[in-house]
Order: sequence, then C-alpha cells, then structure tokens
Amino acid sequence: MARKIGSRYTAHQILGRGSAGTVWLGEGPDGPVAIKLLREDLASDQELVSRFVQERTALLGLEHPHVVSVRDLVVDGNDLALVMDLVRGTDLRTRLDRERRLAPEAAVAVVADVADGLAAAHAAGVVHRDVKPENVLLDMQGPLGPGGSHPALLTDFGVAKLIDTPRRTRATKIIGTPDYLAPEIVEGLPPRAAVDIYALATVLYELLAGFTPFGGGHPGAVLRRHVTETVVPLPGIPDELWQLLVQCLAKAPASRLRASELSARLRELLPMLVGMGPLDVDEPDAEQQEDGPDESPASPAAPASAAEPVRRRGAVPLVPGAKPADSNRDTHTSMRVPAPDELAGGARGTARAPRASGAPRPGSARNRAAARRRRIAVSAGAVALVAAVGVGTWLATGGDEEGGGPQDTRNSAPAAP
Repeated sequence: MARKIGSRYTAHQILGRGSAGTVWLGEGPDGPVAIKLLREDLASDQELVSRFVQERTALLGLEHPHVVSVRDLVVDGNDLALVMDLVRGTDLRTRLDRERRLAPEAAVAVVADVADGLAAAHAAGVVHRDVKPENVLLDMQGPLGPGGSHPALLTDFGVAKLIDTPRRTRATKIIGTPDYLAPEIVEGLPPRAAVDIYALATVLYELLAGFTPFGGGHPGAVLRRHVTETVVPLPGIPDELWQLLVQCLAKAPASRLRASELSARLRELLPMLVGMGPLDVDEPDAEQQEDGPDESPASPAAPASAAEPVRRRGAVPLVPGAKPADSNRDTHTSMRVPAPDELAGGARGTARAPRASGAPRPGSARNRAAARRRRIAVSAGAVALVAAVGVGTWLATGGDEEGGGPQDTRNSAPAAP
C-alpha cells in the first residue's frame, strides 16, 4: 500500500527491513528513488532529529559515481527518512552468499571502486563508519569492469553516525558490525577516516577468502581479536596484494593507507591478477574456549551442519528484486566497550588460520577418527619397541640353557610391555 513521505515522495513497496528502519521503493519528482524510513522511536528522538538536520548539508553534497547519493532528508511529523538514488542491481552480501568468494581480480576491482567513493566522502569530512558487504551495491546496468565485476557503490552514509548520539550510546557503548570494527573503535576512541579503511580491507579479505579475518563465534571474542591478534596470510595471492592488506589492517590507524592511496594501489595490482581463480581455502573453526558461554546450538558460536546454509547478518538492500531482509536482522550491534584487562586477556598473537581445502575441521568426527588412528599407531609402535628391547636383552643374557640360576632367570624374563 502506498504512503506519502513528506510532500514530494510516495513509498510504494517495501524492499526490506533493518535495525535502523525500513527501505521502500518510492517515487519522487525526478523518478524512482529508494527511501530509508527510520524507526518511529528514532523519529521521536528530538536530539536525533536535530542531528539529522545538521547532517543534511554534508550528506546532500556528497556526489560521486561510486556513492549512492542522498537526494533529500525528510522530517515530517513522525517520519524521518533519507531519500536516495535507486541502484538497479543487488548488494555485495547477496553475491557473496551465492558465490562464497570472488576471483581476486573482481574482488580488487570492487574494493577499488568503494575506495574511490570513500576518498570523496573523506575529502568532504564524512566518515561512513559501517563499511561492509551489505552496504555495497552492485549496479547490474553499469558497464562490466575487470574480472567481469559490476560497478560498486557505497550506500548508507550517515546512518551509523545519526544513530550513534552521545545520549543513545554513552561513552561505554560502541556501534557497528563486529566483524568490521577497527581496533580503535573497540578501545573506545572516536572514529576517524582510518576506520573505514580497516573495514574495507576486511571486506577485501572476505571477498578473497569467503570469511572475515577476525570473525567467528561470540561477538566479544571477535572484538578482542581485532585488538590483540594479527591476521593470518591467505595462500595463493601475490605478495604485493597481501602486503597491501596487512598495511590497511594495521592496528595503528596512522599506519593505514588513505582511501585514494588504497584505490590507486589496488588498480596498479589488477594486471597481475588477470586469470586467477578464486582461492581454495576453507573457513577456520571458531575457538570455542574464546567464544564465551553462549554455546547453544542456535547461537552464532555453534557450527552449522554441512546441510545447513551459513547464516550471515545482513543489511537491507536498496534495490528492487533483491531478497528482502529478515525483520530481526541487525545492521548495527551496540555493545559495551571492553575494559583494557579484558582485551589483554585474550591475546594469542595470531588469528585463526584458514585450513587447506579438504582438511578435517578440528573437533569433527573425521578429525577425531584420524586422531584415534594416530594414537593407536603410536601405542602399537611403543609396544613393539618395548618387546624388541626385551627380546634383545633375553638373547644377550639368557639364551644359554645351561646357565640357568636364580639371577639368570630374573635377567632372562622379557620386560613387561
């Protein structure tokens, strides 16, 4: 059922729902638009409405081919909405769910596009704060790029910042999606442009590997890994690309590249990636001892069976025809900032290493059977060795039948295994 949004827009069809609100396919004076209608409790927050109006100029002025432009911000009664360009395609999360991972050339091309969009945003003083595959849209009507990639556009600028008001989150809360949060945010520092670079490097790692470098298990364990652990190398990619990833995943914000530098470096690497297929690695298992008490079968820490698809958190696609998001999906996770001693307590030095394709998962039936075979083989070898030593001793000291005496009898007895 259609509904009016302000005086200029009409919302016709729900495209999806997320934690911040509902996305509609709408119509405006200049044609089709995507309308993100924020939740009623957010719209009734006067502090947030005031912040919304203050951000209007910055968001409306952000124009770039790789940014989903905000055309208007509507404040009308209980309605608080962002009116955005409608991208005809799908989001990057949907493509990842379908393909699991991309060929390096396509992955790098997509991330280079997003880096271009971030460079424009950062130059305008806008930090995205929630870069992740759900917020990258692929324009299916645009020209194909390297590796057959569609043009990528970054969306949802300003949403995380609008929701993250001081009164709403206080100094002990953080807002973001755990897998993509930069270490400085976990430690409670204010977000700068470098947090977007860290998140985008995490997205690139995920496009290549099929999983994020520090994800898996309880959100608290994920946050701790961001601060205390180093990323494990991915086999099969050029060293130049790996070094670029390491630099942009550096714990120190100052060590990371700027968005414009990242885009330029990625495009320089494209020629050496031509023809490379997707990497052949399997996702590492979550370390149960780090994942906290939530180990029920329905929890994120519980491993999915081979027959069950991997469930991922997702945001709302701003495109027609995309799979509607579950109304319970969270695009932002508000969590307590861990204390320094909590962060220090989980240090292990290196994040979970990817397994070679086909290798058994730790703790699986296949892995336990292999371990039992190894133990049996070791035990059998030990028994054989002890028996051999006993026989050798008997031959050396008790093989003469005429030398039998009490002492000889004791020495000739085979050693017990």
